Amino acid sequence: MLPAVRLSVRGRYGGYRLAPGYRLPPLMLSDDEALAVLLGLVAGRRAGLTTTQHTASETASAKIRRVLPQHLARRLDTLLEALAFTDQLGEFDTPHAGVLLTLADAVRHRRPVSIRYTDRDGRRSERTLHAYGIVAHAGRWYVTGKDTQIGEDRTFRLDRIADPRTLPGSFEAPAGPGPAQRVLSALATAEYRHEVTLRIHGTVEQIRAHLPASVASLDEGHEPAAGQDPTTERWLRVELRAERLDWLPPVLASLDRPFVIERPDELRDLVTALADRLASYARQA
Repeated sequence: MLPAVRLSVRGRYGGYRLAPGYRLPPLMLSDDEALAVLLGLVAGRRAGLTTTQHTASETASAKIRRVLPQHLARRLDTLLEALAFTDQLGEFDTPHAGVLLTLADAVRHRRPVSIRYTDRDGRRSERTLHAYGIVAHAGRWYVTGKDTQIGEDRTFRLDRIADPRTLPGSFEAPAGPGPAQRVLSALATAEYRHEVTLRIHGTVEQIRAHLPASVASLDEGHEPAAGQDPTTERWLRVELRAERLDWLPPVLASLDRPFVIERPDELRDLVTALADRLASYARQA
């Protein structure tokens, strides 16, 4: 009789651990777990966390997708086709798998989808959405599309969506900006307490380094004069909306560029107060 083979040994702090030379059995992932792993790998590649062209994350993704049930693998492939990422990725929370997969299917097949939505004030409503795409931005997930009840484009946070249901029918996706750009524009023009208009003397790159497209819209005005370098500093109009203004004075100071506050007067007062505080600190021995 062959001797018994020990697959485990007593752990360092009690319990048991796998004996050297043996491998773990295949991982069994739930739908939510498989979704979280694949989204993490995809977001990591988009964030530039990998350093080689054919990376370990790509081979890991392929292995996971090969062992998934066929119906789930198809739905995840549909999701990856419907996803877009902005330049600001952040550390993402994984949304509810059912919400994400249902919306991705609606995007892929251009089907209307019914959702229950809770806005930032806690108001609940039912919407019918023609979803154009799903976008990951700054640690959150959004879906952008046409709200058929008001006939206008809207952007919704996925963590505020419940009970998505695909409806009969179909729609045509509009021409124009892609889903990521639509989300950035929607965030920059969302309704908040304060409307701010500035003129800043600098380049687009200098301004965008401190006021990205998700925060502010930038009107470049007239084209550069003939023979003028497009990267030359010039006066540019910046518009944004904010619930609070106290974060803006330090941002304007960090720009280190000439600027004019057109509105509101309250921001001008806050900037003056910050300048006075800095001046007083600088005079201290």
